[in-house]
Amino acid sequence: MLDNIRIEDVMFIDIETVPASSSYSLMTASLQALWDKKSKQFRTAEQTAEDVYERAGIYSEFGKIICISAGVVSKRDPFSLKLKSFYGSDEKSLLSDFSGMVEKFSLMHKEALLCAHNGKEFDYPYIARRMVINGMIIPVILDNSGKKPWDIKLLDTMDIWKFGDYKNYTSLELLTNILGIPTPKDDIDGSQVARVFYEEDDVERIVRYCEKDVLAIAQVLLRFMRFPLIAEENIESVTFR
Repeated sequence: MLDNIRIEDVMFIDIETVPASSSYSLMTASLQALWDKKSKQFRTAEQTAEDVYERAGIYSEFGKIICISAGVVSKRDPFSLKLKSFYGSDEKSLLSDFSGMVEKFSLMHKEALLCAHNGKEFDYPYIARRMVINGMIIPVILDNSGKKPWDIKLLDTMDIWKFGDYKNYTSLELLTNILGIPTPKDDIDGSQVARVFYEEDDVERIVRYCEKDVLAIAQVLLRFMRFPLIAEENIESVTFR
């Protein structure tokens, strides 16, 4: 499985997102109306648009990215992982820093790939859309417009695990559990990120959570490729704010 891929050419990524405004009342009237229309797709008859506003971060039109973590693996004995995170309230700044890192990585690795869990449905399009909203150029590796399927350089551990079964959804938490990999969900989960960001003002906690996901994604791909897992002492983290 995946024998044509060099693990050193893969950059593993994960993002954390929150609603663009800290509360429903702080949205513009036009966005409130549009969120009301959007949220009708999933809220119950008893719920208002404000009741479900905490879910706005899932949607790139109503949310924003507050952390992007990335990791690369070295095959030197023993295998190691270097992590880097960009985070904070200034979404355009962290996207710019991330974009610069991705472009540099792509220049250094001719067969560069990105890898995320459920990335094709969430991380990759979310990043690209937020870059468009912020008036930025999308890195070539993320821009799939007009590309042939074999030219797309985006891996997805959930997509790999499907083995063609497009009805299947497997969370990263479940996949790590059945593969014998330590779970990344030992502190908070995605549903708590907005509260930790806006109410507790603890973005560093979110960064740690995001980096654990990146490590887990890397470990999953290593298992798929029949490589040894990375020991905790062989993980290095560098953060940028």
